[in-house]
Amino acid sequence: MDSVEWKTTDELVDYASAVSAMEARVAAIRAGAARELAWLVEHPPLYTRGTSADTSELVEPARFPVHETGRGGRYTYHGPGQRVAYVMLNLRGTGRQPDLRRFVRDLEDWLIDTVADFGITAFRRDGRIGVWVEHPSRGEAKIGALGVRVRHWVTYHGVSLNIEPDLAHYGGIVPCGIPDYAVTSLVDLGLPVTMAEVDARRYPRSWSGMTLEMRPTCERCEAALPAMGEAYICSYECTFCASCTHAMKATCPNCGGELMRRPRRRPTPAD
Repeated sequence: MDSVEWKTTDELVDYASAVSAMEARVAAIRAGAARELAWLVEHPPLYTRGTSADTSELVEPARFPVHETGRGGRYTYHGPGQRVAYVMLNLRGTGRQPDLRRFVRDLEDWLIDTVADFGITAFRRDGRIGVWVEHPSRGEAKIGALGVRVRHWVTYHGVSLNIEPDLAHYGGIVPCGIPDYAVTSLVDLGLPVTMAEVDARRYPRSWSGMTLEMRPTCERCEAALPAMGEAYICSYECTFCASCTHAMKATCPNCGGELMRRPRRRPTPAD
């Protein structure tokens, strides 16, 4: 944890400025010129468009500014009352092996653990990205969102947790491309908590001495891969066996990266 700098910006942060700052920090982390960073921010009301977004899901395009972003996912909302955590970690740092799927699960666990500290049970759902809770009157509802990008194994973008945003602002989009489920927040669930109280509750346990192991299996079917030799990878280096690669489309099912159909040597700890 000592290697990770924690930074909180109290004023609302312009989205384009935040992306520029992340990109500069990612380059510095890769060059060994800066520490890894977890940056906690709030944004003014806006929508972001991920790489998988469908324009039909932008219901009210003139309602708030819409920002194109290179992270995975679809349309989402950011605004006051929502804690956004941008996480810039080098997944190929000392003592680590790159595992993007594990990293995404760590982010999900962070959100799940945080709301658990307030007595709320959150969970994952297959086929529905994000973190979900049971709303007393609206059924399953989304309380946390994820969108990650990786550049040379340094992560950026991250997660958001709804504390007390204006939930009506989600009406201008189909949040994350999932039309049949509500969006909620801690305050909407009856918890009168503040941003500072949420920030103080928990740092991610799974980041302490983070030693991610290279999975010697296909990311899709989990069939064993040879310890050395050939494997198919996406542009962010998620690894797949040849059978699964030929069955998939051009987009990686894990992270949305471009799937390379030519075989490449799988990274090993010695790389």
